[in-house]
Order: sequence, then structure tokens, then C-alpha cells
Amino acid sequence: MRLYIIRHAEPDYENNTITKKGHLEAKALAKRLKNEGITRIYSSPLGRAVHTATYTAKATGLKIHIEPWTHELSVLKTETLKRWGPLMAWDLPGEVMRLKREHLNHDHWHKIPLLGDKLFREEIKRVHKSSDSFLKRHGYQRKGGRYRVRKASRERIAIFCHGGLGLTWLSHLLEIPLPLMWTGFWMAPSSFSTVLFDMRSKEWAVPRCIGFCDVSHLYGEKLKVSSHGIKTNFD
Repeated sequence: MRLYIIRHAEPDYENNTITKKGHLEAKALAKRLKNEGITRIYSSPLGRAVHTATYTAKATGLKIHIEPWTHELSVLKTETLKRWGPLMAWDLPGEVMRLKREHLNHDHWHKIPLLGDKLFREEIKRVHKSSDSFLKRHGYQRKGGRYRVRKASRERIAIFCHGGLGLTWLSHLLEIPLPLMWTGFWMAPSSFSTVLFDMRSKEWAVPRCIGFCDVSHLYGEKLKVSSHGIKTNFD
């Protein structure tokens, strides 16, 4: 099985949709995903994800299935230092997040001062639990960091979601500590990251990222990569 974890196209947050450029990105992405042989489409319930997914649904003839748990993690908003102002947790400066190396693991990430709110831990646990339930429905049951294969699958599943949710989900799947995922990676609008459930035996599968933040569909249509989500010096 392959998961294609997709960040929606360039957003128009005010109108709960995507921008004019975002529609061009979504059209280009649809062509690419059709060629990838997508077999199933899921989407966050938010407009910017659904409207991005619509182009792929039309190109493939597949139905969009809404997965409510893949909405953006909007509750993870922090009150940061005056220098930066309020930011989403995954947008916090790396120089702050990586200040103490002992916090950069699965067990102690919430000890980073700006991430200590109990609500943050509850939200991350919700994502983990929802991910495990989603994958169990598709034949893969999480046991520790591995997945017991209940029913092997060759499906190629596209999930249209969001930057924060996408990084958080990848952290869980790939066993990468959350603060390192948040500060070390960024998902461009309309990009997709491919996770293969690598089976070296019939009993177990381990998620393996075989492509991150693929935006080659934009180059094919001569579209520039949107810098939305990068705070400084993208150029």
C-alpha cells in the first residue's frame, strides 16, 4: 500500500477555498496523481482540501471520501516571544525548538516551553489514535512502530489534508520526533509525500517515505512553487 499525503493547493483562508493560482496547482496535481494510479481519495472536510481534491476526483473518476480527523490542527496556536508573534506550533523557529537537545524526542517534546499546554498533547494523541484507526481499516494494525499486516494491499491512497497535520502524521508514521519534523521539514502547497508500507515479510509492514514534498507537477506546467508557510528568506 502507498499513501500520498497531500497538502492542499495555495490557500485562500478568508473564503475557505484556494486561490486562482491554487486552482492551477490543483489541476496540475490531478494530472500527476492520475498517472500515479490513485485508487482511492480521502480529504479533510475543510474547503481548501476538498477543492484541491475535486480536480483529482474528476481526473480519475473516483469519489472523495471525507475523513474528519485530517482537518488542520488549528488548536496548536502558540503565544510566542515578541520577536515572532503568535504562530502555529509547526511554524515555531527552529532556534527555539532545538535549544535543548534533550527535548528533541518522542517523550519530552512537550517540555519545550511553548509546547507545554496539555491541549497540545491531547491533540497529538488524537492524531495518532485516528491514524491507527484509519490504517487498521485498510489492513494494517499498529504495534509499537510496526504494522501487523491483517490484509495486504496494493492500493494507492491519496489523502488531501494540510501542512501541520501532514507533518504531524508523518512524524507518527516514520517515528521521527515531532519537533524535528516540524522544524526540519516543510510541505509546499499542492505537494505530495509518498509513504510505502514496506513489507519484508508477510506479517509486518513499516512505513517508508519514498518521496517527500514532490512538486514536479508544478514544473511541468511552468508554475512557481508557492512559499506559503515559509516565514522568511524563501528566495
